[in-house]
Amino acid sequence: QKGKADVSRAKLFAKLSRELTIAAKLGGGSPDANPRLRLAVEKARDGSMPADNIKRAIQKGTGELASENYEEVTYEGYGPNGVAVLVETATDNRNRTVAEIRNAFTRGGGNLGEAGSVAWQFNTRGVVSLDVDGGDPEELALIAIDAGAEDFAVEEDSVSIYTKPEDLMSVRQALIESGHEPASAEIDRVPTATVPLEEKEALQALKLLERLEDLEDVQKVYSNADFPDEVLAEYS
Repeated sequence: QKGKADVSRAKLFAKLSRELTIAAKLGGGSPDANPRLRLAVEKARDGSMPADNIKRAIQKGTGELASENYEEVTYEGYGPNGVAVLVETATDNRNRTVAEIRNAFTRGGGNLGEAGSVAWQFNTRGVVSLDVDGGDPEELALIAIDAGAEDFAVEEDSVSIYTKPEDLMSVRQALIESGHEPASAEIDRVPTATVPLEEKEALQALKLLERLEDLEDVQKVYSNADFPDEVLAEYS
């Protein structure tokens, strides 16, 4: 169990480190002046990444330390029952990455698509998630909307706040200052519509998404699948 935990932690730190490096490379090494880097630092801290690791990853992005030349590439494809899948990567070898992703799609009962084949089914948005904890989700939503949020969705015990990407951090901060600590804050690809899946297809899709997420060069995986709650519970 410890070995599995160590492997999972190493994979998480590798993904966080790449995001820190790329964010610093594109927008500079100051989190105060670089919103993407600020979000990456917050995520790294939430993931218990040591401060020295965070500092080194940023220095690689600013050129103070030697680093691989990562580039961001998004791949698109289809899963079971035509589910749309977006795969965001940070790679220093496109040929290796595309071969691994194509193989994952094939083994998972899907196929890799052309650029633009499914991206139109997603919007890039900031997403802040909060646990309700017996509170009033409508109140949380109003605080967020006053801070610049665009929309919200309430589930059983949580609320998701949707923002423009550039407004994500200010909305998050407004919620914190009101005494509501978000469970997460991310820039996500949100599907414009979802595809409901039956049990068999849902399990196939979950295995495909997990296989893609396990690849070293993959940073994030998105889909428009609508999974039955009982399947999610069983799979977890």
